Amino acid sequence: MSGEWLQFLAGGLTIGAIYALVALGFSIIYNASHVINFAQGEFVMIGGMSAVSFIGTGLPMPLAIVGAVVAAGAVGLLLEWLAVGRARKADVVTLIIITIGASIFLRGLAQLIWDKSIHALPALSGDHPIALFGATVLPQSLWVLGVTVVVVIILSWFFNRTLLGKAMLATSYNRLAAQLVGIEVRQVLLASFGLAAALGAIAGVLIAPITFTSYDIGIMLGLKGFAAAILGGLGSFPGAILGGLLLGLLENLGAGYVSSAYKDVIAFALILAVLFIRPDGILGARKSDRV
Repeated sequence: MSGEWLQFLAGGLTIGAIYALVALGFSIIYNASHVINFAQGEFVMIGGMSAVSFIGTGLPMPLAIVGAVVAAGAVGLLLEWLAVGRARKADVVTLIIITIGASIFLRGLAQLIWDKSIHALPALSGDHPIALFGATVLPQSLWVLGVTVVVVIILSWFFNRTLLGKAMLATSYNRLAAQLVGIEVRQVLLASFGLAAALGAIAGVLIAPITFTSYDIGIMLGLKGFAAAILGGLGSFPGAILGGLLLGLLENLGAGYVSSAYKDVIAFALILAVLFIRPDGILGARKSDRV
């Protein structure tokens, strides 16, 4: 029983770390622009599919990963520059529709660039399971957890030690005040989309060797990431991490001890429960009149 519980725990933490990365993307964009970007899941898809394509051309894995992150980041910049940025004065419903439309467009474009097949990405360090305390863990799961920890550390340094990071934080607190002290808010918004897209691509590359990847994988991962962000508190970085890990654990434990048929239901049930019981999430993100 102990080994079984540890198995579910390891699986839950792995998928929860992916949800946390996606939720961080939601929080970064929301803090900078008050936009809920429902195209965040497509950045995950672009990351995974681009890495598969680069590997197919003969590029070594490290260069393929860098290329995938750059490709997704470029798409994020274009999304903000061509769509969201031009409608930044629109109401929240219009902005949501724009991001949903962008999600559909990117998914359709992915079918044309790639195909509708399911693709596998090689594991970063082999796929021979590792035995730990009666449970078996894939090396890729350790990569997921390790890279997520590194990403969180780098983000903490970025927001607290760099000028751009501090400018993004200042814009999230008060956009007008940030403008008055000389911060280029337009550049901050652009950077937030690029950073969120890069995080999504990292998640896509990490999860592809475990669950594989396809043109439509971003739909569910985007929704789960949004659920994690809501659970932790939309706009809260610690909340995004906590929400992602909790959602992953609840999903895996529910699938293991109840039924796998309810795995996807758990996320949406959590969204409804949090919205009814604690709308600000576990860590209580700040409120906004835009949402």
